Amino acid sequence: MKRLLRSVQKNYKPALMLLHDLLMLSVAFMAAMSIRLNGVGWALESEMLICLGLTLASSSFIFLRLGLYRTVIRYMGQQALVAVLQGVTASAVVLAVASYLTYAGVPRSVPVIYWCFALIAVGGSRWLVRVYYQMAMEIHKTRVAIYGAGTAGLQLYKALVHGEIYKPVAFFDDNASKQKTLIDGVLVYNPANILDVVAERDISEVLLAMPGVPKRRRREITRALRERGLVVKVIPGLEELVDGAGRSSDLSQIYENVLGRAPVEPESSLIASSISGKVVLVTGAGGSIGSELCRQIAHWRPAHLVMLENSEYSLYQIERELYQQQQDEGDPIMVTALLGDVRDRGRMAEIIDSFSVQTIYHAAAYKHVPLVEQNVVLGTDNNVLGTLSVLEAAEACGVEQFVLVSTDKAVRPTNVMGATKRLAELICQDFGRRFSRTRICMVRFGNVLGSSGSVIPLFTDQINAGGPVTVTHPKVTRYFMTIPEAAQLVLQAGSMGRNGDVFVLDMGEPVRIYDLARRLIQIMGHTVRDEENTEGDIEIQITGLRPGEKLYEELLLGDSVSGTDHPMIMRAEEERLDSEQLQALIADMRDACNRYDCTEVHQLLQRAVRDYNPRHSMVDVVWSRQQGEAPVTKGAEVKLLPVSGEAVK
Repeated sequence: MKRLLRSVQKNYKPALMLLHDLLMLSVAFMAAMSIRLNGVGWALESEMLICLGLTLASSSFIFLRLGLYRTVIRYMGQQALVAVLQGVTASAVVLAVASYLTYAGVPRSVPVIYWCFALIAVGGSRWLVRVYYQMAMEIHKTRVAIYGAGTAGLQLYKALVHGEIYKPVAFFDDNASKQKTLIDGVLVYNPANILDVVAERDISEVLLAMPGVPKRRRREITRALRERGLVVKVIPGLEELVDGAGRSSDLSQIYENVLGRAPVEPESSLIASSISGKVVLVTGAGGSIGSELCRQIAHWRPAHLVMLENSEYSLYQIERELYQQQQDEGDPIMVTALLGDVRDRGRMAEIIDSFSVQTIYHAAAYKHVPLVEQNVVLGTDNNVLGTLSVLEAAEACGVEQFVLVSTDKAVRPTNVMGATKRLAELICQDFGRRFSRTRICMVRFGNVLGSSGSVIPLFTDQINAGGPVTVTHPKVTRYFMTIPEAAQLVLQAGSMGRNGDVFVLDMGEPVRIYDLARRLIQIMGHTVRDEENTEGDIEIQITGLRPGEKLYEELLLGDSVSGTDHPMIMRAEEERLDSEQLQALIADMRDACNRYDCTEVHQLLQRAVRDYNPRHSMVDVVWSRQQGEAPVTKGAEVKLLPVSGEAVK
């Protein structure tokens, strides 16, 4: 009964939207006929009703296929508007064809008039809802002024306008030529009148956006404003709080704003059902995602949290943090920290059985693309056979839920890491199909901001060192999410998953890494040194794609996707391997790993993962070196370094 109610609750909004669109299309048809026939003195004859019915039925199918009811209207972007235009155009074409086939007597100009009305009704209604949400958000924003009306000030203004925290209502600039001008309708004032403007416009804070000004001058401006009793924050680009010291903790605010979308809010009921009062095991508990999973799981009061990690120091860090957190809250839960390797099936079975584990979040994996590319056997052994080991132990001990933490690099992979994660997904899908004791699902997401492999800590270190900032390719893009978002997604998937489900997050638009590097340089109070600004502080160097890296990542293998109980989480329907074929491959792979045969392991990965398309992989480089030949890398030049044997483009 609960499942039925949840299904009804999940689907009623799309159903209402579809009903609304069909009503709007009917009204658009009536209006078009009335305008064409100069009045309302016409009647709906049987042929005309058939014509309208065919149009509405076809339009329903077209709108559903275009995904109009998977889009959250308040976050609707350009892609959704294009989909509306495509759907309405297709509907008008169907009307024209249907009127011809049914001899309905619909004038030839009616489909054109219908198209105009339908576009206004279907697209305009969505636009009005979006505007309503935006206006509602404006009420709760903090009113701020931006000091600096140059390029950095404009970039900061655009970032804040699309955010949910600040509302810029005034600019200040020392340049007299910019004063009394308008930037997107916002007036630029003389700083001499700043106290009067702050009082008049009810401004709470002043944000300093002047990266091109020497640091000494910025300190003078900041000190002068603070002496007048104003709250000043040096933020030359995004809505994070930076006090000028460049502390790494300030970067947490950056993570929330480079996503290009609103943060995904968790559904408390979904998380609680898989955690509260249960025994939960997290593998890879010392990693970026694993440690955040442990923090959030502790918040939801499990009966017992078991943390497994093969790095002693990482496990010590998260254990100490959770211990302090529990002491501060005054109501500690039972937490056990265990050292172990997920590849040891006996150890895994002993842990699961001894603690009566009910839910497993499997986050243990080797994930750094270049390192796994150079360590094919160990990467495959850990990511593939390690997952299989945990799955077998979980099934044997009757674990209720198993959630695999996967990655967008598993979609049409070009590197060993992505191929191993896709094979791990296929193994989970096979277990979900063959066994019923454990509910198994997978969670796939993009790059996690702030994780050990994230570009932002790397860029920050490079900027603090004076540069250069290294970017592999000027066009490379990635999907991003924050560590809390990733952990929440994993926790919620455990409650929504059926056996073999793959969950993905609606992550908005991908971010260009080159733009991210420029933005971060400006945020940290520097200027970019390039052809246009040869006197800038930090240079961005293009180093070339690394072995196995591709320009962009994907989240889905196909177009078959459906909604879930959470509006921003989708369920993907993807192909699976035959069980006998998969088991034979795994047996061969185990044998190849035991023999440390890199070439055979790589070939088996290509056999198992149909869409695996390796690009200038380290295996090819090593093989070419052994043969004394220049490596063939499908169009990419690879140089062999005589000492390390690494491949770089």
